[in-house]
Amino acid sequence: MTDFDPNTHHRRSIRLPDYDYSQAGAYFITICSHEHKCIFGEITGGVMRLNQLGRIVENEWQRTPKLRPYVDLDVLTIMPNHMHGILVITDDRGGILSHAHRSQQFGKPVSGSIPMIIRLFKATVTLQVNQLRKTPRLAVWQRNYHEHVIRDERDLARIREYIVNNPMKWEFDRYYRP
Repeated sequence: MTDFDPNTHHRRSIRLPDYDYSQAGAYFITICSHEHKCIFGEITGGVMRLNQLGRIVENEWQRTPKLRPYVDLDVLTIMPNHMHGILVITDDRGGILSHAHRSQQFGKPVSGSIPMIIRLFKATVTLQVNQLRKTPRLAVWQRNYHEHVIRDERDLARIREYIVNNPMKWEFDRYYRP
């Protein structure tokens, strides 16, 4: 893999500028499968039925606080081709790098941050899925992920409701694939 070169790659970050993603707080995360392929199971009667790949995703997500004791998990829903979850960083991981230094670290790992947690989660799931399918180096996830910083209790309640009800609204989901 080549190093990131902003003159060549023209990759823009979708993260909030000047926000420290290693600080304590709740984060709504959505991660999609590569090309939105329905590989994690199927929805029947408004209920998600995980297959073996979906169970790998679920098990790895549930391991997150065991591997990172500063993280708590809230609700999780795995859909046929994406997942939604809430991660809570419980202690202030901020201050790991100064703002000026962080802004020069695009693409570099920041220990304890949401991008690093997601990067490691996706890598571990990909390794296990590819071992199971005997498909080394095959993409499981799309390149990026969506995150939303949860700002207050009302925001948290709205997002929890969305996550929990997502399987019942599958046919209206933007990632729906028949």
